[in-house]
Amino acid sequence: MVRPKCQRRVSDFPSCSYFKPQGKPMGKLKEIILTIDELEAIRLADLEGLYQESAAQQMEISRQTFGRILISAHHKIAEALIDGKAIKIEGGEFQMADARKFECFDCGHNWEAPFGTGRPQE
Repeated sequence: MVRPKCQRRVSDFPSCSYFKPQGKPMGKLKEIILTIDELEAIRLADLEGLYQESAAQQMEISRQTFGRILISAHHKIAEALIDGKAIKIEGGEFQMADARKFECFDCGHNWEAPFGTGRPQE
């Protein structure tokens, strides 16, 4: 019997859920599904520059699980780029975090805001 997957903590839904190569009609494209938890792993490791241990803690999973998710995401993105496939972002085993965390780039102040309040302007 397969062990059930634990819920991965995700801080935000993607603003865009579909990417496709330019100049190819939608009907002729093959799709790759990138799950929301895989996208979160990419965001934490590659965009935020967090080490796997820190990123895994934020997603509330083990470092080994985070590593497997990240490898899967990198493989899917590489396949889409090399083979000219579309990337559709959907699904996965995840739950939304209770609040989003922000940091002021000017003064370094940190704060949290609940989901659904939009991005802070100041």
